Amino acid sequence: MDASKRGFIEPGPGIASGLRDLPANLNLKTGSAGLVAAIFGCSGPALIVIGAAGTGHLTNGQTVAWLLAIYGLGGLISFVMALHYRMPITGAYSIPGAALVAGSLATFPFDQAVGAFVMAGVIVLVLGVTGLIGKVMRWLPMPIVMAMIAGALIRFGIGAVTAIDKLPLVVGAAIVAFFLSMRFVKVVPPVLSALVVGLIAVALTGSFGTNDAGISFVAPEFTAPAFTLDAFLAIAVPLAILVVGAENAQATGVLLAEDYPAPVNAMTIISGVGGILAGFLGGHNANIAGPMTAICSSDQAGEDKRGRYAATVVNGVLFAGFGIFAGAVVPLVLMLPGPLIGAVAGLAMINVLVMAFQSAFSKAAGFQIGAFVALVVAMSNVAILGISAPFWALFAGAVVSALVEWPAPEKTRPTTSATPAG
Repeated sequence: MDASKRGFIEPGPGIASGLRDLPANLNLKTGSAGLVAAIFGCSGPALIVIGAAGTGHLTNGQTVAWLLAIYGLGGLISFVMALHYRMPITGAYSIPGAALVAGSLATFPFDQAVGAFVMAGVIVLVLGVTGLIGKVMRWLPMPIVMAMIAGALIRFGIGAVTAIDKLPLVVGAAIVAFFLSMRFVKVVPPVLSALVVGLIAVALTGSFGTNDAGISFVAPEFTAPAFTLDAFLAIAVPLAILVVGAENAQATGVLLAEDYPAPVNAMTIISGVGGILAGFLGGHNANIAGPMTAICSSDQAGEDKRGRYAATVVNGVLFAGFGIFAGAVVPLVLMLPGPLIGAVAGLAMINVLVMAFQSAFSKAAGFQIGAFVALVVAMSNVAILGISAPFWALFAGAVVSALVEWPAPEKTRPTTSATPAG
């Protein structure tokens, strides 16, 4: 039955069910996938947030509060969604959103930006409660969604290659370990082998970075929001569009590519609630994360799709811990070399990308022209009106298909009812 006929929020097995079976699904593969996703989310993206805080001349306490909001609530979202739906629906925050805010803080005082963060959460919540996003995702053809995912995530695959030029011995060792482990060592996840060998190479070559994050262990300092029309138009609206049109859309597409029936309305609603709560704490949002959902839902998290939600739980624990101890942990994590982190993240997404390309360009699925347009727009990383490429990829692909390929068989539309994959 269509989720829209059963209420705003798609039903799931329930948190009790997820908790009951969690111990049986916690293993080396789910643990390593959750760890890799957490390292990815707690390294480079954290530096973007710290840079944005510097642009706005925030105090160390305000910066720590920002990190506490986005990582603590992002981890909480992972717990709730993964355990309730028994799917690897992973929470975090919008990385492009942090870049958007960095530019805005040069113009707006931080209290007005905080007010805009809250308003962005309200917009996302309304879109989820009305079911509008779920209806759009059910209407969009599957090849266009999958092409958007391929185009948006391909940069991680390319990043694994370009990282070799930046740190040849370390990244090269990690990549070789990944494929050798995939071929010969079945009991150890290849992504864990890559990470361990990469860290050993870092230690042997002295490639650890220096502690220049500039944050000491201080208490969070919260900022009272101020609500203005200018900040609503310049920050809140673009940020809300980024959440639903980039992050949530990517996560939905990734889950569909892995044959999970994504609960789109619930994902949008909890992203709205997370955005509101994060805003009041001084963070720009807390929502479903595309790249980290891709890592936790890939085959690197185990062959049994029904157990991969445990990877998201592991990620949530690490994310929440990172937020709580941000002042002490950030400088340590940022000492890890960026090329190694990027390479391991790219390796973890190989099978997600393969499935996305296969689904996007299967002749039987149709919508090939629209899918190609979505692919190249997503790969372009273009930002128009402050809105990032994944949104425009879906829009452009749908418009082109409507002009030259519509209608097509109903089976090419995504299915988003919330029955656990099995």
